[in-house]
Amino acid sequence: MAALIVVLALVLLAAVVVFKSIALIPQAEAAVIERLGRYSRTASGQLAFLVPFVDRIRAKVDLRERVVSFPPQPVITQDNLTLQIDSVVYFQVMQPQSAVYEISNYIAAVEQLTVTTLRNVVGGMTLEETLTSRDQINNQLRGVLDEATGRWGLRVARVELKSIDPPPSIQESMEKQMKADREKRAMILTAEGTRESQIKTAEGAKQAQILSAEGAKQSAILSAEGERQSRILRAQGERAASYLQAQGQAKAIEKVFAAIKSGKPTPELLAYQYMQTLPLVARGDSNKVWLVPSDFGKALEGFAKNFATQGEDGVFRYEPPTGEEVPGKPEDDSDEVADWFDTSTDPAVERAVRAAESVARTPVDTAAPVTTSKPGRPATPPALPPQQPGEPPQQYQPRQHPGQ
Repeated sequence: MAALIVVLALVLLAAVVVFKSIALIPQAEAAVIERLGRYSRTASGQLAFLVPFVDRIRAKVDLRERVVSFPPQPVITQDNLTLQIDSVVYFQVMQPQSAVYEISNYIAAVEQLTVTTLRNVVGGMTLEETLTSRDQINNQLRGVLDEATGRWGLRVARVELKSIDPPPSIQESMEKQMKADREKRAMILTAEGTRESQIKTAEGAKQAQILSAEGAKQSAILSAEGERQSRILRAQGERAASYLQAQGQAKAIEKVFAAIKSGKPTPELLAYQYMQTLPLVARGDSNKVWLVPSDFGKALEGFAKNFATQGEDGVFRYEPPTGEEVPGKPEDDSDEVADWFDTSTDPAVERAVRAAESVARTPVDTAAPVTTSKPGRPATPPALPPQQPGEPPQQYQPRQHPGQ
């Protein structure tokens, strides 16, 4: 029985020795091993064998980057204002033996070092500089902390300021200042907008007036030009119309004169035509009475003797003198006035002019006998006063023209 107890004790002792001799160190964690109370080695991410009752693990250190947030700390600025600043430090243990042997509590040490460094940095700045220089404060804090914690085996990655809270009175003043600045900028922007709007409006009105004046100028020019062309064309039309009227009258007189010559009128016919014309002479409102002259027969007789030739039947008739040239036709349109009648711009006018010219070119029958009697009766000229007995008949002597 005693032997069994001894065996069991030895087995238990062996188990304890084995348990004390083996240590499993996970990754991202370091174990500081001491031998007989002195630093021996650092094991990380492996199975470590320890000498029982000689080696022991002093501390296990987390090698991952750690984030430590510190409570708000009162900090006095250069202009004697107290600010509440909340900071965050990102650091990592690089040398576990230094973190274990160089300082007792490196987290508390980092906290206190951050507070003191923050007060030194912010104490040299004003409130406005503190609020607008966060990056500068973060860089200064990181540089100082990294240098101070290097001998502790730590590496400070970065330092961030979570919040900077000024006193309530300062916050109210800042809000009023910000509100005034916003109102000032709003008024400035409104004034600039009004100014730009007025400038644009004035420029638009100016351009509109310029364009309106140019339009009025062009309109006046075009109206004057149109009036000028209208007057020119109207004058040309009136000139052409007068020319055509005169030419028509000349041709009408020519045709009438030719018809009279070809008809060989007698004094009786002239007397008859004269008798028909006399009522027209007395048609005026102021003519109440008209008389036939008593020597009308003698006047016709003298006219017949001077301008006619007595035929075999004793009747005086007009005969053109031998060798007398018959008056020619009026001259046609010359090249100088040809462009007066240019109607190529208006086809309707051109067709009307061509129709009038074709009618004018139609020959007139000048050989038709002139009759004044009623249908079915021969034309009988009115009787002239009888010739005095014993008076010899007078012969017509044509007037000699100079140069014949």
